[in-house]
Amino acid sequence: MKIGELAQVSGVTADTLRFYEKQRLLDPPTRADNGYRSYGPQHLDRVRFIRSARGLGFSLAQIGEILPRLAAGQFGRAEIEQKLHAKLTEIEAQIATLQELKNTLMGTFALLQCAPGIAVSAANATVDKPSKPVRIKKLHAQ
Repeated sequence: MKIGELAQVSGVTADTLRFYEKQRLLDPPTRADNGYRSYGPQHLDRVRFIRSARGLGFSLAQIGEILPRLAAGQFGRAEIEQKLHAKLTEIEAQIATLQELKNTLMGTFALLQCAPGIAVSAANATVDKPSKPVRIKKLHAQ
């Protein structure tokens, strides 16, 4: 199948497929005499796996680490469980960070010293002791 057909069937764009190829997440397809890419069922399986893993919050780098072992039949249930547990731990840490940020925001509401409807100045829009900036790691990169 051509790149447009694979894109339609897999639910990603042709640009995404080209990007996956460039990142070596997809094996290079064969080329027809006219230079068009020709994808097989193994490419569709791979794209579906990538989409599924992305939906679970895995980065493309993490997926790239798994794919060669998966393709070689060397990725067992124990390793899948380990990866899922590690991802769960990562997400729980992100949730804790977001909860901390939420608490800081709620505390900031309580500390606002200007009346509603009044223009805010830097002096009355800041807290005396600001909290440490919160960095949230992205779950999805591409």
